[in-house]
Amino acid sequence: MTLPRQPADAPREDDARPPREDDAAPEVGVGPWQGEWPEDPRLDPELLRDGDRRNVVDRYRYWRHEEIVADLDSRRHGFHVAIENWQHDLNIGSVVRTANAFLAGEVHIVGNRRWNRRGAMVTDRYQHVRHHPSVEGFVEWARGEGLAVIGIDNLPGSVPLETFALPERCVLVFGQESVGLTDAVREAADATLAIAQYGSTRSINAGAAAAIAMHAWIAQHADIEAGHAGT
Repeated sequence: MTLPRQPADAPREDDARPPREDDAAPEVGVGPWQGEWPEDPRLDPELLRDGDRRNVVDRYRYWRHEEIVADLDSRRHGFHVAIENWQHDLNIGSVVRTANAFLAGEVHIVGNRRWNRRGAMVTDRYQHVRHHPSVEGFVEWARGEGLAVIGIDNLPGSVPLETFALPERCVLVFGQESVGLTDAVREAADATLAIAQYGSTRSINAGAAAAIAMHAWIAQHADIEAGHAGT
């Protein structure tokens, strides 16, 4: 027997039932410290008392914010990330969050200072973010720090990222969404790399491109085992 089809907007049986307690989103983090308090000076008494619901890995539970940043600073990688922000690019928050995950040296905002922090998910508290009003000033800073400027954009003449030996000390530069790198960055770059694509779209999201390029550096230079420990 063929059953009649439901209209597309008809409520499902699952939608009609009342929410259950186990439907609620799980709490993040840990509750108040149980037992005798540890004497570790890195730990925050308020977090020990109230619990730690921050978006941090387990090794940093109950740590003071400044202690987390200091520990990250002692281990930061040799690559930096820069993104041009002439039209308030909405991808910057995502780039900052990924840069924090891969422990970039710094994130650089080139152009407008203001950016939407929502996508960073508070990781900008742990990731150094520097502003450069102009491309020229940014490039001068990079040269002074001994960082190779590596543009990421699918342009004619770009070298495949997948086969390029990324310098251990470099800054990966991404252009404004939809328009790509400016001519000023292209002229200043030591190399411009393209990410392999196989579908119909002409480009991928700038936040996604940044994540791919950062992970390419990780695959070539980082201690992979350390990245899977203590999470």
